[in-house]
Amino acid sequence: MQNKTVYLPDVVGGGYRDFWNFKGRYRVVKGSRGSKKSKTVALWCIWNLMKYPGANLLVVRKVFRTLKDSCYSDLLWAINRFGVGGLWDAKASPLEITFKPTGQKVLFRGLDDPLKIASIAVPNGALCWLWIEEAFEITREADFDMLDESIRGEIPGGLFKQITLTLNPWDERHWIKKRFFDVKDLDVFAITTTYLCNEWLDNRDRVLFERMKERNPRRYQVAGLGNWGVIEGLIYDNWREETFDLDEICKLDGVQSAFGLDFGFTTDPTALFCGIVCTKSKKIWVFDELYEKGLINRAIYKRVEQMGIQKERIAADSAEPKSIEELRRLGIHKIHGVKKGPDSVRYGIQALQDFEIIIHRRCVNFLREISTYTWDVDRFEQKLNRPSAQCEDHLMDAMRYGMERFTQTETFSWD
Repeated sequence: MQNKTVYLPDVVGGGYRDFWNFKGRYRVVKGSRGSKKSKTVALWCIWNLMKYPGANLLVVRKVFRTLKDSCYSDLLWAINRFGVGGLWDAKASPLEITFKPTGQKVLFRGLDDPLKIASIAVPNGALCWLWIEEAFEITREADFDMLDESIRGEIPGGLFKQITLTLNPWDERHWIKKRFFDVKDLDVFAITTTYLCNEWLDNRDRVLFERMKERNPRRYQVAGLGNWGVIEGLIYDNWREETFDLDEICKLDGVQSAFGLDFGFTTDPTALFCGIVCTKSKKIWVFDELYEKGLINRAIYKRVEQMGIQKERIAADSAEPKSIEELRRLGIHKIHGVKKGPDSVRYGIQALQDFEIIIHRRCVNFLREISTYTWDVDRFEQKLNRPSAQCEDHLMDAMRYGMERFTQTETFSWD
């Protein structure tokens, strides 16, 4: 193995020195978008796996399928940034990364398959580090406790056990705030970082944040400065997270499917809501989602085909008739545009508030949106009869589209 000299500050940059050097049990970093928190953790993991030959790493997100395009990609980026690609072997199936000189492993797991977490073993050394990305997605503290317990047992001398959590601070009521940010514990290092510590952002990125600061100061407090979101005036409080068997739900009397599509591309994601509806019991089971940026129409079709719902009836945003027609020609024959009018959003929300919404835990983007979807307020902080423009609402819109045929009556008119 050839020696390679790396000056760490040049590779990692500033803003994370104390975080990088902390060796206690828990490191927690909440931050704004663009605060390089995930990239910094990825760099730390690769650097220290090479530094400590007996260490192994477990990387967890709530849903396993989200790992490849997030943590796995960030770790490969970190390997390349250090210029040590020849020392590592990365596999997509099973998803893992191996340090070739020692056989140390980076393993990836999702909370949607807890049995695979409980049975983790490594061939060399010890599993002593855990990285939980998008930790805000873990809504039950008991799930974190299970992960915490997975980092156990004896470890070789010179190593240390550590759990790292990275998150965006959407809701101050989250258990993470009370457990890690509202306490003084020598075994906990919790910080907040912002885009201001990211020296590699270009001017266009900074302009976006400055524009947010001017136009949406409340959103800027969370997405720009990494402060805890204060969730007041939730539009939907009629929902819960639950793991359910889709096959069993589909056997229930009177249930029907509902699919809604909201188009996006560069700034906003394409969002697909997948639900099962019972109008008699007034229940909606949200069982799957698509949430991805940069999808052209052919890519949307491929995703829908992979999900096995290309033959289903899909209600889409009527503002894009050209996209709807192209998807129809590609093979989604039952796609159609929804009706819109000056009161369509308010009416759709009112109708959905009468339903009980049960969300499968795999639908992490849906859970994030619905838990932060609030009414707008005027300059006197009085609620207005419209959703706040600072909320992410792509799946909320898609749900309204998909539920259109269940919530409209023959006598209803947008006029």
